[in-house]
Amino acid sequence: MNTLPTIVLVGRPNVGKSTLFNRLTGTRDALVADLPGLTRDRQYGTGTFENKTFIVVDTGGLMPESSDPLAVLAEEQAQIALSEADQVLFLVDGLQGRLGPDEAIAKQLRKLGKPLTLLVNKAEGLPKTTVAGDFYSLGLGEPVPISSAHGDGVSALLRELLKDVPETQVPQPQDGICVAIVGRPNVGKSTLVNRLLGEERVVAADLPGTTRDAIAIPFEYDGRQFTLIDTAGIRRRARVWEAVEKFSIVKTLDAIERAHVVIAVLDAHNDISEQDARLLGLVAQRGRAMIIAINKWDGLQPDEREQVRYQVTLKMPFLDYAPVRYISARHGTGVGELMGFVQDAFDATMREMPTPELNKVLEKAVEQHQPPAVLGRRIKLRYAHQGGQNPPKIIVHGNQTDKLPDVYKRYLTNRFREAFKLVGVPLVLAFKTSENPFKGRKNQLTGRQIKKKKRLMERVKKR
Repeated sequence: MNTLPTIVLVGRPNVGKSTLFNRLTGTRDALVADLPGLTRDRQYGTGTFENKTFIVVDTGGLMPESSDPLAVLAEEQAQIALSEADQVLFLVDGLQGRLGPDEAIAKQLRKLGKPLTLLVNKAEGLPKTTVAGDFYSLGLGEPVPISSAHGDGVSALLRELLKDVPETQVPQPQDGICVAIVGRPNVGKSTLVNRLLGEERVVAADLPGTTRDAIAIPFEYDGRQFTLIDTAGIRRRARVWEAVEKFSIVKTLDAIERAHVVIAVLDAHNDISEQDARLLGLVAQRGRAMIIAINKWDGLQPDEREQVRYQVTLKMPFLDYAPVRYISARHGTGVGELMGFVQDAFDATMREMPTPELNKVLEKAVEQHQPPAVLGRRIKLRYAHQGGQNPPKIIVHGNQTDKLPDVYKRYLTNRFREAFKLVGVPLVLAFKTSENPFKGRKNQLTGRQIKKKKRLMERVKKR
């Protein structure tokens, strides 16, 4: 059971819950836009105020009378968050005044029997009597005017909420494996997240675009700490017209940048498209370790499975280093094995490669297959050392390395990958040519050498 107090933000759509979440946590983790129904999943964050630490949970907008299936799922997520709450902050819109949904939500919250504060948001510059007077009839006590966008009243609110909470040390972030799950819309990313967590943690529905934000979820698997990031599906640029979807793509790209390992989810029932190849190419370009998960594998006929395998080989030859796993997120088939490969990929991308061992591998590779000669001069590779991690980088020094053919570079890459068991990692090889220390220097002759040179020249002339 968590010892930190948990504060849950609820209210109807577009009242400023995500803006307040970002202010309380000092982050921009929650996607914010002037559109209702933007948040659908539970978003967890940690905040600190006057040496007191607390957990904040952002929820989707509550719409008790809505028949929208995604709104219903978002409300289920909010109800789970409320069951975990120590404090509930009910946000209403001070500019719009009291609306019917506010009254319906207030009726629900009164039944919880948990400490509750009614926040009248968007109250910047308005008299308290004017902005709060309309909400006394909700029967939830004294309305508290705030501005989540500008911070008005937020410090006083936290001071009151946390008055009985003892001071705590700011928790240090736990070392863990950050795993981003990416793919096109409706391929089963959220279902896979829920399967790994063993609970309905994020909204999963058979509708494209269900996930809009990038949701980071810490969890433990096989004794190791992980952070799963469920991302929004990325479509072709021509189909991305909503501003919200554009921000969602930015969040997905940011998740790829943060990740140690990326699980790229593809749908076995659809052909591998150019968009799939571009997305996976982007992950490879960013140098992230990658596992390709072919989802919805159950139920396919043998000839259909063979066709899927053929497409993977044909359309993504540049990802030959990435393991391909065939899974069913809904039924759990292959998911445990998938996480084993994720751990192997993390170990590979963070591996330390000692310089003596690197040089042994390089020496043996050159001995078995010499680099080619250029204009009669043999390319020489002298030594290698590690230049970085995530992705692993090896720097090879020698002469004329700029003339080394690509086929030989691939040969060396494969030798290093095999020697250090770099599974699922795009190994980076960098080559540096050693400068000639005497280049550009003119040898100055001594007086004795000049006289000797003159005598030799005279002898040559006489002959």
